[in-house]
Parts: sequence; C-alpha cells; structure tokens
Amino acid sequence: MDQKFTGNAIRETYIQFFLDKGHTFVPSAPLIPGDDETLLFTNAGMVQFKDIFLGTDKRAYTRATNSQKCLRVSGKHNDLEEVGQDNTHHTFFEMLGNWSFGDYYKKEAIAWAWELLTDVWGLPKDRVWATCFKDEYGEIPTDEEAAGYWKQQPGMEPEHVLFFGRKDNLWEMAETGPCGPCSEIHFDRGESYCTKGDEAGHVCEVNGDCERFLELWNLVFIQYNRISSTDLQPLPATHVDTGMGFERIVSVLQDVDSNYKTDLLRPLIEKTQELSGQTDEERENNLTPYRVIADHVRASAFLIADGVVPGNLGRNYVCRMIIRRAARFGTKIGLTDPFMAPIAESVIEMYGEAYPELGRNRGMILESITKEEERFQRTVESSVAHLMSLLDTLEESKESVLNGDQAFELYATYGLPLEITRDIAQERGLDVDQDGFDTAMEAHRVASGAGRAFGEIGGADVAVYRPIIDQLQKDGALGEAGVQYDPYGDIDVEGVILALVKDGKAVKKASEGDQIEVLLPATPFYVEAGGQITDTGRIISKGKRKWEIRVEGTSQPAAGVIVHFGQVLKGEPKVGDDALASVDGDRRQDIMRNHTATHLLHSELHRVLGEHARQAGSLVAPDRLRFDFTHTEALTEEQLTDIEMGVNQHILDNYPLEIAHKPLQQAIDEGAIALFGEKYEQDVRTITIGGPEPFSYELCGGTHVDETGDIGLFLIVSEGSIAAGVRRIEAVTGRRAYDLMLRRMKALKESGRQLGSAPEAVSQKTAALLEELNAARKEINKLRQEMSIQQFNTMLTEIEEVSGVPVMAVEIPYADADTLRQLGDRFRQKHPTGVAVLASVTDERPMIVAVVTKDLTERGLHAGELVKHVAKPVGGSGGGRPTLAQAGGKDAAKLKDALAGVTDWVKQHLK
Repeated sequence: MDQKFTGNAIRETYIQFFLDKGHTFVPSAPLIPGDDETLLFTNAGMVQFKDIFLGTDKRAYTRATNSQKCLRVSGKHNDLEEVGQDNTHHTFFEMLGNWSFGDYYKKEAIAWAWELLTDVWGLPKDRVWATCFKDEYGEIPTDEEAAGYWKQQPGMEPEHVLFFGRKDNLWEMAETGPCGPCSEIHFDRGESYCTKGDEAGHVCEVNGDCERFLELWNLVFIQYNRISSTDLQPLPATHVDTGMGFERIVSVLQDVDSNYKTDLLRPLIEKTQELSGQTDEERENNLTPYRVIADHVRASAFLIADGVVPGNLGRNYVCRMIIRRAARFGTKIGLTDPFMAPIAESVIEMYGEAYPELGRNRGMILESITKEEERFQRTVESSVAHLMSLLDTLEESKESVLNGDQAFELYATYGLPLEITRDIAQERGLDVDQDGFDTAMEAHRVASGAGRAFGEIGGADVAVYRPIIDQLQKDGALGEAGVQYDPYGDIDVEGVILALVKDGKAVKKASEGDQIEVLLPATPFYVEAGGQITDTGRIISKGKRKWEIRVEGTSQPAAGVIVHFGQVLKGEPKVGDDALASVDGDRRQDIMRNHTATHLLHSELHRVLGEHARQAGSLVAPDRLRFDFTHTEALTEEQLTDIEMGVNQHILDNYPLEIAHKPLQQAIDEGAIALFGEKYEQDVRTITIGGPEPFSYELCGGTHVDETGDIGLFLIVSEGSIAAGVRRIEAVTGRRAYDLMLRRMKALKESGRQLGSAPEAVSQKTAALLEELNAARKEINKLRQEMSIQQFNTMLTEIEEVSGVPVMAVEIPYADADTLRQLGDRFRQKHPTGVAVLASVTDERPMIVAVVTKDLTERGLHAGELVKHVAKPVGGSGGGRPTLAQAGGKDAAKLKDALAGVTDWVKQHLK
C-alpha cells in the first residue's frame, strides 16, 4: 500500500492541512460527552463545540480541526442492526472535521475542501460532485452563494453542482436554534460500484439508491437562528461545521470496495481469521460475523478506554451488549472460548498513536472484555435455548413478534441483550416488540436521552443575557472576556451590580423576598463543575442603603457570564449599587478538604486495586465526598483499611499541592489523569501532589487546600456497588470526620462501661458474650422443645373425633416450625388415621402446621387447603402437600378462633 494513503497518514494529512490554514488542533472529546448527561454518546464531531454555536461558551481560538471518536448505537442515529450486513455501517467511527466560529465562511471552506480532495489527495476533478440547498417550499433563500463558489473551483464541472431540498441540504440542531444550509461533497466511484445495474430504468445519480456516488464530506454553514417553523433570523456571526467520514475517505483513497478492506479494519478481520483457523473461502462465506467482530471489538476497546465498562444500565449496557453480540457471532465461526483480547490488542496497536488513551488503559481493556466474555459464556447456552423455545412457540401459534416482556425476561434473568434476541429472531424471519421491551426495562435503567441527536439543546438563557452583556461591553462596564471569574483567590470581592434578572426579565431593582439573579463584574463564587458543587454565600450593600442577598448558587447561562442566584433577605438592591460578594468561608473550606481528599483516594485506589480503578463520577460537597470508580468486585475490609490508612498517611505527610496551568496535550503526555465525561479547554489547570515523584497528577478546575495536612482526617463511611463494574465509596473529612470519630468513640466508651471493660477490649468482650448468649439460646430452645413435647403428649390424650376420625387443633407454646413438624410426626405415630393442626406464636406472629394422614386424603381432606383455611382469619396464607402443609399469619389474637374452626372444616370436607 502507498504509505501516503495509510489510514494513519490520511488522518495526519487532514489535520496538518488545516493546521497550515491557521486552525487549532483540538483533541477528540471522549465518547462520553462532557457536561452533557442527556446525550448517551458523542455521535458527531460538533458535539464538543455545541456550546459555542449556542453562545453559552467561548474559546481562545476561532478555527479548529480534529478527528473525533463517535459512537452510534441507539436513538435517531442508530447503525447497529446494519453492522455486519454491509460494507459501510459501523457502531464506532471517526469523523474528520474543521470548524470556524465566526471566522471564515463558505468561500474558504469550499476552496479548502476542493484543494485537499483534488490537489493534496489527487481525486479526479471530473468525478467530484457538490450539492447545495434550494428550499422546495420557497421559504428559505436558495444558497446561490455556495453554488457560485463551487463553480469557481479550478476544474470543477458546473453541471456537477446540484441543488437539493431540506432533507438533504438543510442542517438543523433541533426544531429551534442554530441552523443553516449545507453543501455535501460526493464522489463518483464508477459504474462498477452500481448495485442496481440489473434493474430496468435505473439511473445512477447523486443521492440516488445505488452505491456508485459516495457522500464524503458535509460542509454545514450555520447562518440562521430558527425561531419557529417559518421564522429564521440571521445570526450575528456565521459559523462553519464540517464532517468527513474517515472510514469512507480511506476506502476511496485505498481504492477498496469495503470499509472492512481498509487498513483500519482489515487487520482485525485477519486476526479473527487467524484465531478461527478458517480458510479465505470460509471467511468470505461468513463475512457478517467477521465484520461484526471487527467493528464491535474496536468499539468496546474505545469505550473501555474512555471509562465505560460492561454493566446493566445506560452506557454500561451498551458496552456489555456489543461485547456479547460479538461473542455470539464468534460462535458462528467456531470461536467458543474468550477470543477478543488479541483482537483488542490489534486495535490498541493500530490506533494507539492517534489515541494514546488506548495504550494507557491496555490492561483494563483486555481484562474487561475477557471477563465479560466469560460471564456471557456461563449464561449463553441456557439463554439461547430458552429463546429458541419461545420462538418455537411463536411460530406454532402463527405469530411473528416476540412479546417485549419475554425479551426483557431474557435480559434480566439470563443476561441476553435485546439486540442479540432480535438478531436471533430475525434470522428466523421473526421480530421483537421493542416498545414492550423498553416499557419493561424503564424501571431498571437510567434515562440517558439516547434518542436525541445532541441531547437537550439548552442555551435558553442566552437570549436573556446576550443583550445585557452586549450593552455592558459597549458601555465599557465589562471587558471582552466578560465576568472575571476567580474562585481560587480572595473569597470577598467588591463590585457594582451590573444587572438584576427576575423571572427571566431584566429589572432595575428588587424587593425583599424576591428570587433574583445578580450579575457583577467579578466573582469569587465557584460554578458547579467536575463533581464539585457551587459555592453559597451572600452579596451585601457597600453603600448607605442597606440590603442583603442570600446567594444559593451560581450558573453560567452564556459565554462570559457568571450569575449569582438567590433571595433578597432585606432591603432593595438596585442596578448600579456598590456591593460586596462573599463566599461562605467555612463551607468552602470543607469543600476544599473533600476535593483534595478525592485526589488522594483516587491514587490509593490505584495503589491497592490497580490502574483500572478509575474515577467514574464524583460528588464534592461540604459534608461528604462520593467517589465512583471502575472495579468488578466488592472491596475487602483489609483493602478498605489499607486505602483509608494510605490517604491519612498522605495527609500526615503534609504534601503541598502544586497547581500549574499548561496546554492540555502537554499535561496528557506527562501522564496527567483526565476524567472521562469532563470537558477540558486547550489550556488546563493541573493539580500535582507528592513532591518530586508525585503520586497524584490530575487535570482539575476545582478548589483545593494548600497542603494535604489541611484535610485533617479522612474516614470511609461506606463502599458498595452502583452498577456492574462500578463501585462507590463515600467518605468524610475534616470537621465531619472528627464529629463521626467522636460519636464512634463515645459509643465505644459507653459500650466498654456497660461491659465493664476498656474500650480496646470491647471487641473481645462482645465476642465472649455473644458466645455465651448463643449457648444460652441453644439451651433455652432445647428446654422449650422439651416443654412443648411434654405439653403435646398431655394434649394427645384429649382428642375429639369427627365421624370416627381423630381431630386435634391446638396451640403449642414456645414451639418453632421444626418442632411443630416433629410433633406432627408424633401425632401420626399415635394416630395412623387422623387430622392435626398445630400452631404456635413467635415474635407475635402465628405459625401453623397441618397434618393429614394419607388414607384421609382419599376421602377429600387436603392439608394445604386446611392450612389456608386456618391461616385466613389471622391474616396469613400458606400451602403444601396433601399430607403436610405450613402457613404463617399476622394477627396472633385471632389464632384461638381460627383453630376452633378446624372441626367444622373437617366435617364439611370429609367424604
């Protein structure tokens, strides 16, 4: 292969081309969208730039380029079912992109796209086509501007510039918000690529139904703000958002008819073939399994590298599902033992240079995939057998859709994901009730907004604050950067009230009791991010008129805007008043202790459990810290003690925290931990703890103590599972830890006083007392059983008869269920023919045992029916065999009356 056109070289060429055009390289965002819980996965290149288009964020650059990791497995953008069936569909893929944020526009975007495709990569100019927007409803202007620029490109054939309507050439983020025309670039691969040639009347064309014309690149020109279905207003600044399917351009430049024949996926197929031992002919006859395995192993490796481990809910479910789906397709080519780790190794080797997180997490990737294969192996045989039985019944009843509840039972009970159930059903010409499955699963999964293209759009407050900010900047009251945000310095900052907002509208003043938002030129209040909650405090008057606002929190509704929200406690604050903003210092200090402690905890988890134990979520509050991490097993008491002691040792060593700002890529290359799901700027803040050989080095924008000794004390409160493969530790520090320790010490001292021992001997004393107590209980139970037997023997002499049949219905004090059953046996020994109902009360709850000799069962008596009859008045139920049954109840006060009815029941049912 021409080294110019290897996959890695093509990616590098694309990025370098746009770097030469003044773009900033922005590393791919993780597959978990930063600060966007409504979006399941990053599914397009522009996801990490959404806030810029919405106006809620601003970057230091106006031109950007990268190759973005994407995953599409659910909702509107769902390619899962097609994966393996053809040559082009994938779950994981890369999107090459270049962006302009109010900088260059259509002229440059089109010229550079033409230059890269035809001059740099050498695509024949006469085979390149471009489409532009023309509204079929005549409501939006035709994009003659883009069409004109296309026709100006040297060598572009004018008739290759076509117009299409809204479906193909209008881009919209949502029903309202930023939108604009787009220009798609198509490549004519030649007549040999036509898949409809044998159909009468077929014509190969752009946006047609054959594979001859391949869409390569989409240039989106964001120029409108959609207010309604018919009202589109020009944006104050225009933007460019482009996306090129990496796998597609590689297939064109490597001149192959399948993405799976490129060097991006072909080595994975070859590794799979090596493992299966099949011939080339056998491989070609089984292409679907090979393609599914290649795609899914690649996807799972990238998912795990970004912190998503196999589990039962949300993103973890997707990871589990694609690994299990690949495993099932592996069985079709003879791979019955875990086999994916070597293929994942190939993924790491092939993609590791472009995506270093793969190499850093090699162990976690290989271990997680293999363990999930092993888990699936333990259940797949029984689950598929059960599914086949259900499908057989479905076909016998002449139906074609498997019930959603049954599909969910297969998942909940057997671990068979819906997607695999559907695959198997479709192989037999059947289907699965997707809606029914979703309904059944709703209570068992986390709602993640999986069906949305970009999650909740947000940005609603931009319209409120943008005019305010624009005017303040025009008047010189605010600089271009907006509000000065510094939560790391002085916690008291003076300033003038620049704006007040009440109920979504700007007001000049506020009154006591009002809920308002306050804009100041600078703020020391921390805005919630990275798991750390927002600061609280107050804003007070610095003038003659006295007023006070309780600050309940802060938010960032638009780029450069930090607002304080809360309630006016007294007085009437007005725009223009001098004010003092003060953070609650004690609360902030508690938060800082907990935040620094999470870094120490993270490093100790690595030391004790391994590098795979990575952060998967956190909460840093004043009263506690919560830390979620990836690990498959419950921690032992010894491990928890080791971790707790390690954190406290770091506190005692009183390490200073070294805080620095540096380029993101430099920090990553140096080994700084970047947390998946977080959004980082090009320049990042790093926290280093541990001196010349640090044990903790993380990217973090939170507030921290100056030295680890400031934390005081660290105590783990709890540890448990929150999802398959994800554990949670909750802990306290500082004042809260001291309060907890004090309460525990008081309780220990009081226990020692009551036990007559020193606090350090309470454990041994308690163990000895428990041993004595257990021995006493056994002796008591033995005596009670003997008393029960003696009482029962006395009662055996006083039994009434019904039609010559002995019937006994008595309460035996102190008897447990085993004793009642033993006494039932004694009754049968004494009376070969007879009926006995024996009851007792334990912890104020009745227990009932019914005995019917076998000969009487042939005369209509059934112990199970009898015991139900007796249990009903006491609020219970039960059942059992015809000769022996048992029941429980709730109301012991009615037991005597219930037993009194036994004789009548026997009379009624005895034949």
